[in-house]
Amino acid sequence: MTDALKRLSDEGVAIWLDDLSRKRITSGNLAELIDQSHVVGVTTNPSIFQKAISSGDGYEQQLTDLAARKVTVEEAIRMITTADVRDAADILRPVFDATEGQDGRVSIEVDPRLAHNTRATVAEAKQLAWLVDRPNTLIKIPATKAGLPAIAETIGLGISVNVTLIFSLERYREVMDAYLTGLEKAKERGLDLSKIHSVASFFVSRVDTEIDKRIDALGTDEAKAARGKAGLANARLAYEAYEEVFSSDRWAALDKAHGNKQRPLWASTGVKDKAYKDTLYVDDLVAPNTVNTMPEATLDATADHGQITGNTVTGTYEQSRAELAAVEKLGISYDEVVQLLEDEGVEKFEAAWNDLLKSTEAELKRLAPSEA
Repeated sequence: MTDALKRLSDEGVAIWLDDLSRKRITSGNLAELIDQSHVVGVTTNPSIFQKAISSGDGYEQQLTDLAARKVTVEEAIRMITTADVRDAADILRPVFDATEGQDGRVSIEVDPRLAHNTRATVAEAKQLAWLVDRPNTLIKIPATKAGLPAIAETIGLGISVNVTLIFSLERYREVMDAYLTGLEKAKERGLDLSKIHSVASFFVSRVDTEIDKRIDALGTDEAKAARGKAGLANARLAYEAYEEVFSSDRWAALDKAHGNKQRPLWASTGVKDKAYKDTLYVDDLVAPNTVNTMPEATLDATADHGQITGNTVTGTYEQSRAELAAVEKLGISYDEVVQLLEDEGVEKFEAAWNDLLKSTEAELKRLAPSEA
């Protein structure tokens, strides 16, 4: 079943699971995926935690204890989510040790309501790193304008970061610049650069979803020919930018100081359109030193019928530029689409966080001991 996953791993693509729940931890499912499906990392986001905690499975006792202590709903959520991340990090610790810190990582996101506040984001990143207290944690910071200096400062403090919600090539270059700036700050502070890691989460399927919607509205044969190509083209050109930045003179100085490259991470790899093969954003984004974080359905599909044929990114750059140009020629603005997706991404995570606040508050009230 896992031959395709092994081939993917052998090609230099780290397979991370885009999901976490207490049931997945306590049932042994996460350990099984690590053992049998080449999973070497886990990513979470507010939507994932909202779904997990709202299901109630495995959280009753902790919620009961938190209700007895009369903690605030925000403290309750932090205690619950960091407990899950800590336990997952412990399960992944052997992978972390075996890969010298590159994999075996678990990501936890700063409160999405802070996405446009640099200082608060840094403070939250420090707090989360302290709360989880595991070396194999990545703190997720969104790649908003306010997020960029927060990324540089957090890396500069020696805290490893997963930069999330990257949609545009321009923003991705800014993210890499922020990472290098952070490493330079860490170096000035005398920190060990070899201990600092980062991934840059470049979102894929959402680009196709938004552009395909606009293509379908046009309805012409010329427009239809461009369907389902922009997401891959965008990601492949991101890899070209990664190759360029991490072969620069600026990087060479940090490399000499034992810095780690910030790996591109393909996020949003679950296929939304049933007209496309369900392993599209795995099979067609194979390149060395990358991460693909997959929902379980995509992981299972890849294990079952993924077609891993080697590097499917390098050498595609001219074609990818032509495919994005074809979309622009239709009157669909790339800049407008990627900005919209960034704004929507922050809003969706904030909405999920607010839903989580409401559902957790309801549970705390239900489980609160009577005053009698």
